[in-house]
Amino acid sequence: MIDDASAGKKIFYDIYTDAEKRADSSRENAGLFFVRGKPGAPFAVVSPGGGFAYVGSVHEGFPYAVEISNRGYNAFVLRYRASRGGAASTQDLVAALSYIFRNAQSLGVTTKGYSLWGSSAGARMAASIGSHGTARFGGPDLPKPACLVLLYTGHSDVGSAEPPAFVAVGDEDGIAPAATMERRVAALRRLGTDVDYRTYNGIGHGFGLGTGTAAEGWIADAVRFWTKQIKR
Repeated sequence: MIDDASAGKKIFYDIYTDAEKRADSSRENAGLFFVRGKPGAPFAVVSPGGGFAYVGSVHEGFPYAVEISNRGYNAFVLRYRASRGGAASTQDLVAALSYIFRNAQSLGVTTKGYSLWGSSAGARMAASIGSHGTARFGGPDLPKPACLVLLYTGHSDVGSAEPPAFVAVGDEDGIAPAATMERRVAALRRLGTDVDYRTYNGIGHGFGLGTGTAAEGWIADAVRFWTKQIKR
């Protein structure tokens, strides 16, 4: 992003119009950071965690986006409203998707085969859209993602039809225990959903890239899973 900014390229995009911000001033700072990959490639939207109290972009947003971009895909990191609960944050994710779909040509991305990535609270947001679609949260009825990448979340809701999912958690996670995630994974598989589930030994909640831990390299595995879904 520093290189893009130095070259005069835009790196942050508002997802709400001025009228929408006037109607609700809490939307003022919501938006997307763009880490560019290959022009015309599919995109990922990354929703960091933070317990809906803050947005952990430095730990669970920008590092993911860089790794995704290095593999040729386009990546957006969502800055959503914090301290307003999951409903408002998920609405921001829907607004972000709507913005990308409307502006895909000028952004240089394809809307085919996109993915949603989330950690902790951000994974709740991504999973909710995967389960119920964008219209449920006040947006247009957009196509569901080609896949979800969900890290360490206690989210348990399951829809009637679910996108493929890469799911990962540490076996010492006391906030989103592996057992909780495994119950949802089992429910997804009963629906016939393609799930790649990983449990990493010796680590707890919020491992991010997992550098120096058993989770190191998970992001490459997640991108491979996404690529497989795109090619289907």
